[in-house]
Amino acid sequence: MRPPPHILVVNGIKVRRPVFLLGAPHSGADLLARALKRSPGFHLTMGRQSVAHVVHAFARRPSIARSSGAVRVMRDSLAESWQVLPGSCGHCPLPCRQAGGVTGSGPCVSTAAVTRFGDASPDLLYSAEVLLQAFPDARFVQLIRDGRDVTADMVNDPDCLSWFKPSMLSDDTEFPNAFLGVNRDEHRDRWKSMPTAGKCALRWRSAVRLSATLRRDLPADQLLTLRYEDLALSPVEALTSLSSFLETRVSRVSMYGTRVPEVGSWRTRLRSADRELVEKVAREELTRLGYQ
Repeated sequence: MRPPPHILVVNGIKVRRPVFLLGAPHSGADLLARALKRSPGFHLTMGRQSVAHVVHAFARRPSIARSSGAVRVMRDSLAESWQVLPGSCGHCPLPCRQAGGVTGSGPCVSTAAVTRFGDASPDLLYSAEVLLQAFPDARFVQLIRDGRDVTADMVNDPDCLSWFKPSMLSDDTEFPNAFLGVNRDEHRDRWKSMPTAGKCALRWRSAVRLSATLRRDLPADQLLTLRYEDLALSPVEALTSLSSFLETRVSRVSMYGTRVPEVGSWRTRLRSADRELVEKVAREELTRLGYQ
């Protein structure tokens, strides 16, 4: 007989059906995070240090995520992130404060209004299995976007590029490594010499493969897959699906803010050589997802 699920209590509120936003970098999780942060009853965090530290430790060394203490560590890190205290927002990274429209140190929500919790920290995708163990009733929303557009954004993002330093492949980095998109130890040197666009393509390819695994393994009532392109071109339909899935109202206006999603900007933003490399590295996934 399975033991009863652990019920996490934060701010005196039981965490029920928490929502986690997953996807490759620049796939649109930030847009949905902005919308959910402003949806009734939601307290959603993005990139708090307590969570980011755990997520990237699991990403670099997948064996840690499979250890007996991984679930407790993940649960504790989220509990710390979700705490609503005076000055809470002062510990949040800028994207989280901007998404919540916060100008001071916070808090950005009132505990009296909170009924749902969520997180949209970058690279949360690589901890999906641990999150499911920690919160068996969790809801996952994963974002899929054209890998060429993703690469065009990644190559201009210093935070993303910081993970491409040779030091990332240190002695304690484990393989296969989905975070870097490197499958074997013997591919280290090839990865180090690959142009930045190719490394971005590897990360996107690996991320969408993980997303495909989740879509195969999770029941429909726990996982919703949305395309970035639909958020841009058919937002009413996409947000109707999201609202129904999460049983809450999600506003199109609050999602966009000052930035409307772009589709196909890679055509003018990627150099010809970079585009060819991305399409070579990720051809199978681009084709499978209808982007090629």
